[in-house]
Amino acid sequence: MNVKRTFGTILTILGIVGLIYTAVLFANTAGSERDIKSLIIYGVLGIVFFISGINLIKTTKDES
Repeated sequence: MNVKRTFGTILTILGIVGLIYTAVLFANTAGSERDIKSLIIYGVLGIVFFISGINLIKTTKDES
């Protein structure tokens, strides 16, 4: 069992969940300043988790 690949999968799933949550907030937003701040925070965190998870999966060698 490769721990790096598993951690990369977990990060990727967290990133996808963060991006979906951002999309739901965006669809239900009223345009206030608080809504925009939360959209930016969740969106950036989702993108960071997603990209780091994908890169970790890609760069980990499969040593079976």
